Amino acid sequence: MSDAIATTLIAWFRQHGRDLPWRHTRDPYRILVSELMLQQTQVERVIPKYHAFLALFPDVYALAAAPTSAVITAWQGLGYNRRAIYLQRTAQAVVAQYNGEFPRDVAALRALPGIGDYTSGAIACFAFEHDVAFLDTNIRRVVLRVWSDPHGDIPDEKALRSLASMQVPAGQGWWWNQAIMELGAVTCTANKPKCPSCPLRGFCNDYAARLAADQALAPLPTRPARRVTERKDAPFVGSNRYIRGRIIDHLRQTPTGIDQPALASHLATLGLTIDEAKLTTIIAGLARDGLIHLDGTIIQLPA
Repeated sequence: MSDAIATTLIAWFRQHGRDLPWRHTRDPYRILVSELMLQQTQVERVIPKYHAFLALFPDVYALAAAPTSAVITAWQGLGYNRRAIYLQRTAQAVVAQYNGEFPRDVAALRALPGIGDYTSGAIACFAFEHDVAFLDTNIRRVVLRVWSDPHGDIPDEKALRSLASMQVPAGQGWWWNQAIMELGAVTCTANKPKCPSCPLRGFCNDYAARLAADQALAPLPTRPARRVTERKDAPFVGSNRYIRGRIIDHLRQTPTGIDQPALASHLATLGLTIDEAKLTTIIAGLARDGLIHLDGTIIQLPA
């Protein structure tokens, strides 16, 4: 790890980093809420939902004890409704297994339901200030461009994680990870990176390769293969995920529930004509994921 890189990037972040509400807390519960909300959802959409959600469920005990239907309803507007289920299950596990105190160890955090490598690292770093590396889309992109060989094969996930771990400066993990994540979000973007204003352009392997090719009047290196594939937030209209979202939206407005024929009629008013077998399969999937409850023929949100 270059001290110059750490000093440069952290100084840039202190001056240019966005003022986001979850950057003002070390509460692991609030960090968890923000991290799950931010998965595949833009920051601007998350901020008001983050405040509203915490007003309803201010701590891990409140979320663990809440009706699941209330949690799913509070999640409206964020999409990917399973995240609401994962979030509550994590809260319930923390209450049941740790008396409401989040474990500080990355491995113990990863063992909680719904928490993977990224989220466990983010909580350990942003709540407990551990010097750990983890990869989201933005961090992965920066690591790939700055430190990997632009003329070589794209490193696999294990190699990228190892490369990222080597860069974390001792005692500054919180600042480093916030800074590198911010750089990827606002400057080292996927499609139009702002290289001239990037604080790391003097250290970046990718930028150096492009500059050398430009100076030699040679074609720039082919870049598409080095882009990180990023999922789009909006589901395709008519896809199973889209239909699932419309079902949950309707159940939020129908707390007493609805039977399958009535649900099919409602979906038809939205231009979604679905055969009975497909709708039955989608409903079964929602029930399996814990997003709905089946009471005989009635479909409703979980209690």
